[in-house]
Amino acid sequence: MLKSGAFVIGVTDCKEEVCAASGRISTQNGTALEIFERSHDKEKNTNLISKVTKSGHTSTVEHIFFNLAFENVSVVVEQFMIEFRLASFTVKSRRYVDFSSCGYLVPEFRNEEDKAEFTKTMDCLFNLYAELTENGIPKEDSRFVLPYCFYSNFYCSLNGRELTNVLSAMIYGRGRKVKEIYNLGLSLLSQARAISPGLFIDFETKAAKYNDSYDFEINIPSCEEKSNEICEILSYSTDGEINVAKSALIEKYNPCSKAIDKALSDRENVKKILSSVVKSSRPRALEAFSCTVRFNGVSLSCLTHFARHRMQNICIPNLITTSREKYIIPETVKADAELLGKYNDAFLQMKTLYEKLKAEGYDENVLIYCVLSGNVLDIVTTMNAREMLLFFKLRSCTRAQWEIQEFANDFLKKLRKISPDLFTLYGPSCYTTGVCPEGKLTCGRAKEIKEKFKSL
Repeated sequence: MLKSGAFVIGVTDCKEEVCAASGRISTQNGTALEIFERSHDKEKNTNLISKVTKSGHTSTVEHIFFNLAFENVSVVVEQFMIEFRLASFTVKSRRYVDFSSCGYLVPEFRNEEDKAEFTKTMDCLFNLYAELTENGIPKEDSRFVLPYCFYSNFYCSLNGRELTNVLSAMIYGRGRKVKEIYNLGLSLLSQARAISPGLFIDFETKAAKYNDSYDFEINIPSCEEKSNEICEILSYSTDGEINVAKSALIEKYNPCSKAIDKALSDRENVKKILSSVVKSSRPRALEAFSCTVRFNGVSLSCLTHFARHRMQNICIPNLITTSREKYIIPETVKADAELLGKYNDAFLQMKTLYEKLKAEGYDENVLIYCVLSGNVLDIVTTMNAREMLLFFKLRSCTRAQWEIQEFANDFLKKLRKISPDLFTLYGPSCYTTGVCPEGKLTCGRAKEIKEKFKSL
């Protein structure tokens, strides 16, 4: 039987001692090391941490760091976790690893008949995944038929403050609706509390107030018209380029506003500043430009590529709302009529199972797993130009997965119409910096790529 669960595999060596010392340093005499040497009493540390965090000074518990391993949990758990932006994640890639024998989670059913139908459907889908890969379909395309109950393995590292936030969401927030997530939260709480009792001494009282869902009710008019655009820019900083240039000038020279306006009345000065900022290793001035964008028809597989960008405000609909009728079809599958028929049948098979179980009254605990990785939904995110610089370096590169390449290139085209002097500087690393960072994995087409992005 496969081992599964969430496990604390590492923690800051000095554990709560550093949190207690940080709680003392602002009010006690002595150097940082002297105060730390006075912070070895576990009972006093626990009481101090509880007192300090109750008063709202929760930054003190950011000094303890936890390393977690998620072993054979469903990809639903993975998606839930990676939306926490103040944690670090490394996930087993479905682009490179064969998942035909990875196994999958079987939720609780009321009877053996429903369970048997679920497992039969999932086995058929994994058999199709294997057939696709055996017939030369790349793993990154075959993965679209993987059901969202397949097992994922990944690492997560986060500080104590973010861990309490994660556990609150798992046990008292949106995670409580999915039994798998709820139980993993309880297990992690027990492990973390044994390591750091002060951090969790009042956890239940505080976390019971946690509310991560919206309570408004709005009547949405019915609308069958969906945008044909894969990328819709909803709003942006209308004076974004000027804002970036002003920020850079103040940061470097600190001149008066009138002097700035006079300097920037020359458009060549603006271009010179933008180019310099983009090339900088600390392009903080770029954060003065922000953009809110909607990406339409993003596959569940592609969600992880978007969510990995931490410095953004990404909003992803609850996976339970995903349409079972809409899905992505890769060109490699379209090229083979027989495989295309089987591929389409897979989505129809999952849709049929979903509708049957829903009609029988099964809730999110079961239905959340009845969706395929190739099903699509729409997401919205707000990024500043600094994060967009990284986004395009990675996602418009030929090494990026083809689906997110399409989103990135369409997004960049639209940004160049809005703000040409800034975004003509953006593109993959070879275009932006002149250097490809991929080493032996380079596409070897740097000259071609540079020409492409000059005229994108």
